[in-house]
Amino acid sequence: MDAFASLDATAQADLVRRKEVKPLELVDAAIARIERLNPKLNAVIAQWFDEARELARGPLPQGPFTGVPFLMKDLISAYAGKKFTSGSRFFADMVVPHDSELTQRYKRAGLVTLGKTNLPEFGIICTTEPKLFGPTRNPWNLEYTTGGSSGGSAAAVASGMVAIAHGGDGGGSIRIPASCCGIFGLKPSRGRMPMGPDIGDIMHGLVTEHALTRSVRDSAALLDATDGADVGAPYAAPPKARPYTQEVATPPGKLRIAFTTRTNTGTPVHPECLKAVENTIRLLTDLGHTVVESSLEVPDEEALAQTFMTIWSSGAVVAIEKLAPLMGREATPEHFEPLTWALYEMGRQNTAASYLMAYDALQRYSRAFAQKFVDVDAWLLPTLAEPPVPLGTFDAPPDEPMMPLFRAAAFTPFCPLANITGNPAMSVPLHWSEDGLPVGVQFIGRFGDEATLFRLAAQLESARPWAARRPPLFG
Repeated sequence: MDAFASLDATAQADLVRRKEVKPLELVDAAIARIERLNPKLNAVIAQWFDEARELARGPLPQGPFTGVPFLMKDLISAYAGKKFTSGSRFFADMVVPHDSELTQRYKRAGLVTLGKTNLPEFGIICTTEPKLFGPTRNPWNLEYTTGGSSGGSAAAVASGMVAIAHGGDGGGSIRIPASCCGIFGLKPSRGRMPMGPDIGDIMHGLVTEHALTRSVRDSAALLDATDGADVGAPYAAPPKARPYTQEVATPPGKLRIAFTTRTNTGTPVHPECLKAVENTIRLLTDLGHTVVESSLEVPDEEALAQTFMTIWSSGAVVAIEKLAPLMGREATPEHFEPLTWALYEMGRQNTAASYLMAYDALQRYSRAFAQKFVDVDAWLLPTLAEPPVPLGTFDAPPDEPMMPLFRAAAFTPFCPLANITGNPAMSVPLHWSEDGLPVGVQFIGRFGDEATLFRLAAQLESARPWAARRPPLFG
């Protein structure tokens, strides 16, 4: 392991700022780690090492992460001149001509992108096992999933390839892999992050982007560098009161935190996930917070699930039909994985009225959820209903292409809530199972209130440090 592998991105940037290390040294060390670890993990599926070294020789923009190695997930945000596959065989050769706004902000922050990370096709399922690139393996146990859809980024960060990597979250896709890989992952509020110039929003705000990190302060600093609506955005989150890096350094005070471990569908929750919440409750109480049990029951869970699927399947139609003309050929079933095509066919059956009714139902539920914060500062839930599961768990039988979604619903029943409502949410690595697998706990904050989550996360990180806990494959 080299001297930089255990440093977070903030510490690496500080070395560059004080001229103790050159960006090229950081980049060369990160490339060496990727070359050593990636053959076992399959986290990085596009490597831009020569270009990264040239960028690192400078000059680089002077930002909070000048010279720090970085990886981007191959979905949503585009990097000019590079392939943009979305994890799909149909788009395996697609190249984009310009940067997304978020990519430009990463560049202005001084980050040096070394390549792209693995993901499931279109980020649809909660494990990173695409047919195009093959499975990403968990550095804690190579036979287990990293989660998804930002599983490649999570494995890269957890294993020390890089300290920070891009992710996106439409149903838990930052928080799920953060939990599976034992790192920190925050999903920002709806409208917090830019999606231009090509996208207004995705599936009426179910999806947002941010990052996977090992430290809380890295997540806060990166959000400071990238947040804010871009030109033409359809809406924006409330502006932050001050930089998130200041929030990380501020005690949270005494919070009132509600918790539940019950799923609305009656899905059983694994004892290790229950234990993770129980241990966190004890820690929160010791830190002076008030923790109360409450309920997030939904009047008609089945109807809510159907509305989510209406929007999700419509999104599959948009993902394929918006980009297919760029490939110059017709999209047909053999080009896609069975689940993707089944969702596409489901989405094509939706009417405009059914879509608007689904959107209306999600908005009504968001208003009802906002009432849950009248006298509560945050909600504590399991991130997942199970610890990481073996690779292959979500494989689709030939005659049941939708089966992976039903299995995913049992694995991730606590995650889509924050996507439906647009609230910020984070997975915090506070527990490991008896067999050494990470088990995250989830906190959901008020809409627009990432500040409270960052203050609380920093306090938990200080009280129960996790940075020194490393997987067998590290650095």
